[in-house]
Amino acid sequence: MTPLLAQLYAMSNTATPEHGATHLGLPAQALDVLARDLRRDHDLPARCDMAGALWASGVYEARILAAKLLTQARMRPNDSAAWGVIAAWAQQCDTRAVADHVAIAGGKRLQAHPARLEQLAQWITAPNMWTRRAALVMTLPWARLPHPKPADMALREQVLDWAAQLVPERDIAIQNAIAGWLRDLSRRDPDRVRAFLAGPGLALVPPARREAACHLPPEP
Repeated sequence: MTPLLAQLYAMSNTATPEHGATHLGLPAQALDVLARDLRRDHDLPARCDMAGALWASGVYEARILAAKLLTQARMRPNDSAAWGVIAAWAQQCDTRAVADHVAIAGGKRLQAHPARLEQLAQWITAPNMWTRRAALVMTLPWARLPHPKPADMALREQVLDWAAQLVPERDIAIQNAIAGWLRDLSRRDPDRVRAFLAGPGLALVPPARREAACHLPPEP
């Protein structure tokens, strides 16, 4: 057991290493504070090593902390190692919270190098449902851009094509991810969201359609 994982167990009031607990019951705020301190005190190669060991433990909070260690807008001099780790994790996620934390970290790396979006095209047909969801959650920054450039618009359309492919899936995690993407986009491009809802979005489950449309302004 690494010192950092031992520290997580020590912070828990309900779990001990001897019992092999995979959920420690740690509050999100405690993980936020620890991640902030570790990002401040360790360089990127060290954090990649720590994050890899945390992830390998399979402990829920350790995996969330691992993602937080690599959630950073700018990484110098090179973030390719961090992206490689995050992309590998996206194939292994097994819970929504862990998958979404990995996706948040990955979204920062996609913003740094948008060409990486090409890799995500393969995730849409991945056998792991959380990997498919990650492709949408990682790309949320493009739904939220206030002034997208032509290249951003092209990327946005690519993600909407992925969303259309995923609409037939009935799993609520996928439906929610599509709805969340459309909801955020509706603040920037309501007409495009209306077009999606009138097309492939007709097959969304009713709660997802309501969520997608909840911020649409009234039509003139």
